[in-house]
Amino acid sequence: MDNIKLFYVENIISRIEGSAQQLLTFFMSVENIGYDKSIDVVWAGEDGVWHTSSASYHSMQGSDKEYWQAHIALSATEDYALAGNIQFGIRYRISGQEYWDNNQGQNYVSEADSGIKLTQHQLVQNIRFTNQLQDQQKHIPIKIAVDQSFNAEKVTIHWTTDNWASTEKTPCQLQLNYWDRQFKSNARNPNQYGIQLWNGEINPDDAFRVQYAISCERNGKTLWENNSGNNYSFQRDQLKVLILNLHCYQEDNQDEKFTKIAKAINELEVDIVCLQEVAENWQNGQGDWESNSAKIINDRLKKPFHLHTDWSHLGFDKYREGVAILSRYPLSDHQSMYVSDSHDIYSIHSRKVVMARVHVPYIGAVNVFSVHLSWMEDGFQKQFQRLHEWAERNQTDDIKATLLCGDFNITAGTSGYEYVVNSNQYDDQFLAANEHDTFDRVFRVNDAHWQDLLAEDYRIDYIFMNKKSQLQVTSAKVLFTDQDYGRVSDHCGYFMTFEPKITKK
Repeated sequence: MDNIKLFYVENIISRIEGSAQQLLTFFMSVENIGYDKSIDVVWAGEDGVWHTSSASYHSMQGSDKEYWQAHIALSATEDYALAGNIQFGIRYRISGQEYWDNNQGQNYVSEADSGIKLTQHQLVQNIRFTNQLQDQQKHIPIKIAVDQSFNAEKVTIHWTTDNWASTEKTPCQLQLNYWDRQFKSNARNPNQYGIQLWNGEINPDDAFRVQYAISCERNGKTLWENNSGNNYSFQRDQLKVLILNLHCYQEDNQDEKFTKIAKAINELEVDIVCLQEVAENWQNGQGDWESNSAKIINDRLKKPFHLHTDWSHLGFDKYREGVAILSRYPLSDHQSMYVSDSHDIYSIHSRKVVMARVHVPYIGAVNVFSVHLSWMEDGFQKQFQRLHEWAERNQTDDIKATLLCGDFNITAGTSGYEYVVNSNQYDDQFLAANEHDTFDRVFRVNDAHWQDLLAEDYRIDYIFMNKKSQLQVTSAKVLFTDQDYGRVSDHCGYFMTFEPKITKK
């Protein structure tokens, strides 16, 4: 098995603003053995001094391999010359094991200013591609390297925005010199390794996802570059959602923990935050907005979010306790409603939910509910039923998804959870992302013993998504533990990502 394999090396010397620079790029494929891995390029220039440069994750290559890349930029000074010709190998370390691709012990060689060199006997390679569409980006440049031995006469990009229900074809043009817009360099590169460079551009407009493959033709023969049969894919940023019960001002070092929460939202680039046990000083029932915990967290974000919050009852004899939605994107259709029988502000059994419509770029309108329901013996079933009916009233044809987010006070696998399962309307997204087999047995085939599968699952915080939704969860993890930002509440947070479903052809 090839645990690590070099696909190409690029070596360019150019003069930018009067300074000589050497740009080295290494692109490789690695087996996805585990998460905690390190990939390095071990290299030496003409001076014979060896260096180690770290590679970084680039994108997935199918389901079990990853692309990694390393960029090295060198500048000539009075004291230091450029590396010139280099020799190198690439190293993969994980779990105490070490794997190499070093040209079978001979080391790879890349001559100064030699341009692209393909390895592994490849005849065609997609180069410098990314897998992310930037906000507002409507044009995607594609660059293809073709070995001169094939002498391609025609190169075409085949692409789709609807999972191949329809296909567009974009012809590419042969690049006649090596002037490079990406690096803004005017290298004199003669491309001495005999590589043709072809350029094309995809124009997907406002599509969320673009898939593509590349064909190279000569004398009736066709070579395909399709990411080892997986096709290449660009897409916009996924929708990132965080849920967290704040514990109603009951934490030690409370202010510091608000800062930690804001830090996580900033660093993880969260788009929607649903908070429960949001508290502010009681002030004879009039409240105190400046002490509102959702407002405090929002004020500490790099850029404050849109905020919708409401309170339901007196908490811990001194706070107005409620729920909140914070959103990076605009909100509309703000609503709040008691879902409990009780509307008594002095009763802990009075439960109010807030709802808002979030307008997510390239995805569309998503209905979000921030939820804190009662325990099973205190009215959960009635409350969930009212919540469900409310959500259904707001489910129109233009709504891409409905998310019920928060603290439901039902443990996974118990009778309250079973009530949600049996409603046949909502799916547990954390389970969908992390336990595919268990998820299918609970929500798809209704295995008679599915409760046994959740015996060790003690969650009471969930994102339930309507089965009619046009989104799919792509990842879900527990947050605010001793392993990441630290504890900030008596609850953990749950961080999940979503994207539009890929419909079958």
